[in-house]
Amino acid sequence: MTVDRTTAPVIAPGATIGMVGGGQLGRMFAIAAAQMGYRVGVFCGKPDEPAAQLAAFHVCGPLSDQAAIDAFASQCDVITLEFENIPASTIEACGRHAPTFPHASVLATAQDRLQEKSTLRSAGLPVTPFEPVGDSESLSQAAESLGWPLIVKTRRSGYDGKGQHRLDEPSEASLVDWAGGGKWIAEALVPFEREVSVIVARSSLGQTSTFPVLENVHRNHILETSCLPASIEPSLAERARQVAVAAAEHLEVVGLLCVEMFVVGDEIWINEVAPRPHNSGHLTIEGCQTSQFEQHVRAICGLPLGRTDLVAPAAGMINLLGDLWPGEDGSPDWASVLAVPGVRLHLYGKSSARKGRKMGHLTLLGESPQEVLWQLHQARPSAG
Repeated sequence: MTVDRTTAPVIAPGATIGMVGGGQLGRMFAIAAAQMGYRVGVFCGKPDEPAAQLAAFHVCGPLSDQAAIDAFASQCDVITLEFENIPASTIEACGRHAPTFPHASVLATAQDRLQEKSTLRSAGLPVTPFEPVGDSESLSQAAESLGWPLIVKTRRSGYDGKGQHRLDEPSEASLVDWAGGGKWIAEALVPFEREVSVIVARSSLGQTSTFPVLENVHRNHILETSCLPASIEPSLAERARQVAVAAAEHLEVVGLLCVEMFVVGDEIWINEVAPRPHNSGHLTIEGCQTSQFEQHVRAICGLPLGRTDLVAPAAGMINLLGDLWPGEDGSPDWASVLAVPGVRLHLYGKSSARKGRKMGHLTLLGESPQEVLWQLHQARPSAG
């Protein structure tokens, strides 16, 4: 899809924005949109999902149900999404009622790791080396060019480490369920020094803007902390920004695109992309002049994009997982958490906690990333 910069409509405050998906990203988007005067409707599976709790209206049903799609989309002036594992056909169907961003074609690319990486590589962007695999024989062939160890991932639907295997030698190929063939991609194990991400906004009028480069730390494949600014050289940060903008423009994204990257010496490699607000960008709510969620609203509504400067020398975020909850009926000691000066608490309204589930996050501003992250670790409650 090519954006027509001369006719793309401005969706002014007072209009209705539709959000496909009812999780925490949709919830924080709805808060930002409501503050700007928009009415937000949510299409999701259940009425108690985090975004539905705060929406002006919600339509519940399977995301592939045509009657539910029509009931939802017919009430909207513009439509967007909060996660990429939505049927592309759903977004295409929404587009028959209202402008829908990102386009279904962007979603189809982002849903398939092989297609995503192939598309970015064809644009000349630095992508971690990869090969499609479907069985132990093709895995061995891939290892000839990629070497061991390998990271084998499902082509579709995996996130937070789900559907991923690290294989150190050929004998470990049996750890992968090869049933059905062709559903996997093998990636070279990149000896990265740090993980960073760049969130770029591209509006329906073609304007682009990036947030400062975020530095991220994962634990058990789940994001644990993010901070600004990233501890990389300015020249490398500028290179990361340029790569992110090039990816958004090549994919013709309207809305947000998060580009996750590995830093290796003076090089960067794209790991993966997500055409939506991203967990690493939550700290922008307090940390930047415009949050990623407000920027998303501006981008899809054809409004000028906001400034993304930091409002303090440093900002940090730490995730709160379900592991911290002391039982079905208990909750962490929030009074102790909030006794730490400057800590801000964001809870997502999820009905139950379980191991590895993202329940909320804490943010803090300060003088340096090191200071901020240390204080966030101190403030986070102990595991239940």
